[in-house]
Amino acid sequence: MTAPLLEIRELDVFYGAVHALKGVSIEVRPGEIVTLVGANGAGKSTTLRALSGLVTPRAGEILFDGASVLGCDPVDIVARGLIHCPEGRRVFAPMSVRENLEMGAFLRRDKPAIAQDLERVYTLFPRLRDRMGQAAGTLSGGEQQMLAIGRSMMARPRVLLLDEPSLGLAPLLVDEIFRIIRKINQEGVTVMLVEQNAHMALRCAHRGYVLETGKVLLHGPASEVEKNPQVREAYLGA
Repeated sequence: MTAPLLEIRELDVFYGAVHALKGVSIEVRPGEIVTLVGANGAGKSTTLRALSGLVTPRAGEILFDGASVLGCDPVDIVARGLIHCPEGRRVFAPMSVRENLEMGAFLRRDKPAIAQDLERVYTLFPRLRDRMGQAAGTLSGGEQQMLAIGRSMMARPRVLLLDEPSLGLAPLLVDEIFRIIRKINQEGVTVMLVEQNAHMALRCAHRGYVLETGKVLLHGPASEVEKNPQVREAYLGA
């Protein structure tokens, strides 16, 4: 089997006295979509925050392309190609769509390639092309989510960490966002997806992990995780 591109080993994270992650181990191989599903407070977003250097684990290891990124500055992690698209979109509201996208390339100096990637984002999200001069804060929720993903793509991710990309979106927009996630993956970007919509996440992913109160409850091929009776009862409404 292909060696993992991203590997979490026995990760422990605390928020004060709260033990948020308890010995979590996860592997993501090149070209995969791996999804984390679970209830609020299960530790899904904390896992992504640990990967991107926004929280410091108390124990464990994080390996990206075979090298430790534990304790690295978030800017260094971005420079390596591990890119976090956070929950809640967090666009720069007063800035234009184009300016937001250019912010995604803030570490890059390759102007011709940046222009190519900007065109790629506009191809993925035609609505952003139509609104490139519009203030990001005036976009709809779905358009802001497209902008957040597009901004992440401008950093040229090797692994894209997506946190709740469908949160608060209408069903038709949810379908569109997941279609674009699959397309991004087909173009060569490995994806780690945190998503409360377990139906959509497991149908989009190659493999799935179920987190419960900071621990990995089970994992496996996404189709098998989706069929698991415990998962169906707890997360799929079946």
